[in-house]
Amino acid sequence: MFISKKHLSRRTMLRGMGTAIGLPLLDAMIPAGTALAQTAAAPSPKLGFFYFPHGAIMDKWTPKTAGTDFAMTPILKPLEKYRDQMTIVSGLRNRAAEGAGVHATSPGTWLSCASPFTVDENDPNYGISADQIAAQHLGRDTPFPSLELCTEVKASSAGACDPTLGCGYGSTISFRTRTQPLPLEHNPRKLFFRMFGQGDTAAERESIMNQKFSLLDLVSESASSLTGRLGNADQQRMEEYLDSVRDVERQVQKLGQQDFTGVEIPDAPLGVPGNWEEHINLMLDLTALAYEAELTRITSMMLSAEISMLTYNQIGISDAYHPLSHHRYIQSNMDRCAIVQAYHARIFARFLDRLSSTPDGDGSLLDHSIILFGSNMSDSNAHNANPLPSAIFGKGNGRIKGGQHLAYAADTPHANLILTILDRAGIPGVESLGDSTGLFAEV
Repeated sequence: MFISKKHLSRRTMLRGMGTAIGLPLLDAMIPAGTALAQTAAAPSPKLGFFYFPHGAIMDKWTPKTAGTDFAMTPILKPLEKYRDQMTIVSGLRNRAAEGAGVHATSPGTWLSCASPFTVDENDPNYGISADQIAAQHLGRDTPFPSLELCTEVKASSAGACDPTLGCGYGSTISFRTRTQPLPLEHNPRKLFFRMFGQGDTAAERESIMNQKFSLLDLVSESASSLTGRLGNADQQRMEEYLDSVRDVERQVQKLGQQDFTGVEIPDAPLGVPGNWEEHINLMLDLTALAYEAELTRITSMMLSAEISMLTYNQIGISDAYHPLSHHRYIQSNMDRCAIVQAYHARIFARFLDRLSSTPDGDGSLLDHSIILFGSNMSDSNAHNANPLPSAIFGKGNGRIKGGQHLAYAADTPHANLILTILDRAGIPGVESLGDSTGLFAEV
């Protein structure tokens, strides 16, 4: 067989007048005659966990009928475009969020489904959030095993803290271990620098990246030269320090190896926008960019803080959200809550637009993602965790059916949904999570 096709480098750039523009993946970049030229490369799965506080007005969230022939509800209406990529899951309860001040435990128990007041010594994953369980497998080959994000910093808010548990369970949804909450980044400029390196422009980032390599080498060599002259305790501290340096070095090296050809990287943001909608859109855009550039495959994000005092004058709601969420079952208050929640859905739909329009292998980023959009609170006036508002978006590389409303019996463990997400993402070795009773075969 004679093959005349010429191979174009994946790093080919369009150059002129001092400007270089990256190209997307082209057929000409795939060597002729290879298996990759005939079949699309299998894309890596992307996982996302997006938490909104204060639950939902459930009769305006939950469709009245189960199955595929369901009508979109007022809160979910902005997401109707993604009906075929949507799986609404109803009837779930998270017992782990019960038994303490709900604002202080709702975020931190959402993805672990493990009560902070108990320990299951037989479960090695007990208290670890699902994003971090996934990161142990999916995150090994990316510069950042996971990203943890937010838009509001409320770690010291009294209602989001507990006298016994502290503020960790109320200020993050991500736990590396049962006792190690992970902080959330809210500054888009810091996130950008973390993802692409310091520097406002590509030229500045390249220069600083080269300096980082030499500085890290210098730190490692200097520290190693001291080890032989230190006592045992100091040697242990030095070893822990070197481990931290190596971890940073690994991330920097992987960043240096990343191929950003075809990924349009903007200049660094100036800082935290004063406008919340602009802020959250920027954080979500950076999340999509991180997926596209294979900087990470796993993201967790709190869209706003527990006990959020945001106001939404841009949609005609001047009340602070947390006080409004204590609606006392007054219909006008509940209606205004639902307007805020539908607005959150509209913001999230824009993020799905970005994922859907970004090519990834034989489909889009959304096709290959499993994105959970939900809360660990149901009725914000009652502060209960039953039944929870939950919706999955994306097809998970064909492992999520989509286009359906699954209504389970009352008190079905929310942990079953989290366990199912890990299963569909191909995370091995997770047989149970919290109070789970099994996988959802229908998802």
